[in-house]
Amino acid sequence: MPSSSRGGLGQSGAMGPGRAGGLGLEIGRGLLLLLGVLGGAASGPHSLHYFYTGVSDPSPGMWQFVAMGYVDGEVFVRYDSKTQRTDAMVDWMLAIDDQQYWDRNTRNFQNSEQVFRVGLDILRERYNQSRGSHTLQWMYGCDFLEDSSITGFDQLGYDGKDFIALDKDTLTYTAADAGAQVTKRKWEEEGTSAERKKHYLENTCIEWLRKYVGYGKAVLDRREHPEVRVSGMEADRILTLSCRAHGFYPRPISISWLKDGVVQEQETQRGRTLPNSDGTYHAWATIDVLLGDKDKYQCRVEHASLPQPGLFSWEPQSNLIPIVAGVAVAVVAVIAALAGFAVWKSKQGKKEKGYNVAPGSDGGSNSSNAGSNPSV
Repeated sequence: MPSSSRGGLGQSGAMGPGRAGGLGLEIGRGLLLLLGVLGGAASGPHSLHYFYTGVSDPSPGMWQFVAMGYVDGEVFVRYDSKTQRTDAMVDWMLAIDDQQYWDRNTRNFQNSEQVFRVGLDILRERYNQSRGSHTLQWMYGCDFLEDSSITGFDQLGYDGKDFIALDKDTLTYTAADAGAQVTKRKWEEEGTSAERKKHYLENTCIEWLRKYVGYGKAVLDRREHPEVRVSGMEADRILTLSCRAHGFYPRPISISWLKDGVVQEQETQRGRTLPNSDGTYHAWATIDVLLGDKDKYQCRVEHASLPQPGLFSWEPQSNLIPIVAGVAVAVVAVIAALAGFAVWKSKQGKKEKGYNVAPGSDGGSNSSNAGSNPSV
């Protein structure tokens, strides 16, 4: 990554790929301010985000520091305190065969790891906390939108809560509490921290985003349209309509429920957009409606792969299905009864001829289907 974009934790650009020094070199200078001392072409939409997490007292076997980079919501690079190296997480990153690139990023991440350790000690003392497990997180990144506009963010979190965030429009920081006010004063007194961060987010970050999209263009610019299924479940004369989209790429998608053509935003419940094993995504949205109003509702799905928004309605299954299912069950039962009768007659014949059936040979198999462990 460009060695010119050095920055501290909240001092200049971002860490990791594209932000040499990351939470390292000048980031060290920045974090030490934390305390009085912490101190290619890309067609949109695409995003480049980084997430760092440091833990003061990790559980046995867990990492103390981990950094991950995301392009369009997918992890493409990773570093942690156990491996002590930067690893490519997607095949298209193998296009970068410059070993200096990987070595430089590893050094940056290692510097960041040390700075996080210092920052955690400082914050623990600042908040008068006992020793134990505390977390410090840094999140930053940029987005290149379809209209060619760009956005960016840079913020810190401590123990799962907001700590401080950059307002790049006003070149100031927003502190979440009195402890973060100390950091805000230090960074704003330093004078150029916000300007350097803004420059990184609007220039260096976008430059590297374009490069990464160029490396992974075949994957990142592909379009896979969602398969949409609408279902309904009735309980106490309330119908829960569910709209599920599956197998789409890229990740951004909008699923809305409409009543007579009007979006029902507050009444709609949405799940997170989550990845599938094949690199695509799935998402869902539900709404509770009166049974008599079911025909008034439609699910609208908007996605980059669709030339125009798709509208989907719930179509209750035909009453013929339960009838067919019942007939099928009856047929299976008759076949099973006939088969059982044949087996019984066969045994009887063997006994009459002096043959003994081996104990347990007709007992059937006792199969157990232990599913795979859930992802955690």
